[in-house]
Amino acid sequence: MATAPAPGLDCTGRLEDAHAALKKPQRPEIPRKTIYRLSLYLRCLHRLKSNAIRTVSSEALAKAAGVKSTQLRKDLTYFGQFGTRGLGYDVEQLAQMITDLLGTNSLQPVILVGVGNLGLALLSYRGFEQEGFEIVAAFDLDVQRRRNKEVAQPIYPMEKLAEFVRQRGVKMAIVTVPASAAQEVTNTLAQAGITGILNFAPIVLSVPEDVMVNNVNLAIELENLSYFIQD
Repeated sequence: MATAPAPGLDCTGRLEDAHAALKKPQRPEIPRKTIYRLSLYLRCLHRLKSNAIRTVSSEALAKAAGVKSTQLRKDLTYFGQFGTRGLGYDVEQLAQMITDLLGTNSLQPVILVGVGNLGLALLSYRGFEQEGFEIVAAFDLDVQRRRNKEVAQPIYPMEKLAEFVRQRGVKMAIVTVPASAAQEVTNTLAQAGITGILNFAPIVLSVPEDVMVNNVNLAIELENLSYFIQD
């Protein structure tokens, strides 16, 4: 009976191409909701570190994040088996593992498109840098428009967006333009090489398969709250 060739060998027994053998393993496919929860766990771990807490049980971390402990343990299986029975997780180690997975070890450059009131507020917010992100520039159709506050980031016309993105290696963008302009802006971002978009426009965007969009719709969030506060 014929047997399959050994790993690393072709059908004649010769070594396969060295390049193929040295390919980096792909990251595990992790559900989007799990990625969101990992971000919650990371913030809880940062608070524990600031309070000089070195270990945490799955029950305590789950409670702090607002999830069930069984869910937390399932989410952490993507990192393999670790943690000490009876002691829990090493806070520093787990925080570093999640940070490595999310790719926030160093400041990631982000651009913002649409410098209206919301755009200005986001440009002025300094908390992004503490989380590993830096808004390095903004883009708008009307660069010379009078605005009610000064911001540290330069504001460029849209014509310079593609060149800036390519030169700076930017992969993420925040969209704070009106719904009527959001799709056109998104097309420009995708063509320039942006692969992650945080969208504040109240519209569902059409994007290529390799572009990820997270939508922030404040009206929908308020509507959800409205349901639960009714008598």
